[in-house]
Amino acid sequence: MAAAHESKSGRSSVKQVYKITYPTGKIYIGKDSFGSARYMGSPDKDLINADFENLSDEVRHDYTLRKQILWESNIATEAELSAKEVEMIRKHQANDPKVGYNRWPNFTPGAMD
Repeated sequence: MAAAHESKSGRSSVKQVYKITYPTGKIYIGKDSFGSARYMGSPDKDLINADFENLSDEVRHDYTLRKQILWESNIATEAELSAKEVEMIRKHQANDPKVGYNRWPNFTPGAMD
């Protein structure tokens, strides 16, 4: 296995699966191969913008996104990271349009994972 990527601070980076919670109450689950504190994924901006239109002006002018690390590893492979991301999307139902912004894997109402 290749050595872990080292940041400028000298710390080894870790692979992470994270959850972003938006002021809409919906979530997005993503993965990061380097453990960047600033990385917030790539959800569909049109879906988020449409939901933001329903928020009050007060909330739209002053809001916070919450990032939670659900899982991390400094030894996992990219395949293991991807599998863990899908597992967490399903566990948190982030692919259910009523719950989150993930659109993959496809959500099937009533399906048990």
